Amino acid sequence: MYEITTLPPTQKQLDFARSLARRMDARIPNADLEDRKALSRWIDAHKTGGPRAPGATSKQVAFAETIARMKRRAIPDECFRDARLMSRWIDANR
Repeated sequence: MYEITTLPPTQKQLDFARSLARRMDARIPNADLEDRKALSRWIDAHKTGGPRAPGATSKQVAFAETIARMKRRAIPDECFRDARLMSRWIDANR
C-alpha cells in the first residue's frame, strides 16, 4: 500500500558518527551509514557511556599543572585521559 523509504543520514550526522568511531575505536555498521534513523540510534548508543571517558579539557590541564607546580606534585598520567579523574585530582590537591 505505502512505500517506505529511508532517508540517508545528513553530512553532519556522518561526520559526528565517524569522529565518535575514531575516538572510541569502534566500527559503524554499513547498514547504519545508509539510514538516518539507524545512524541516530548508533550515535545515541555510543556518545555516552562508551568504553573511554573523554579526556581532560585544556582548562583542567592548565589548572592542574599550576597546582602541581605550586605543590611540587606529579599529575598521574591517567588523569589526562579522563576528565573525571582530573577533576578529582584537582579537588584533592587544591
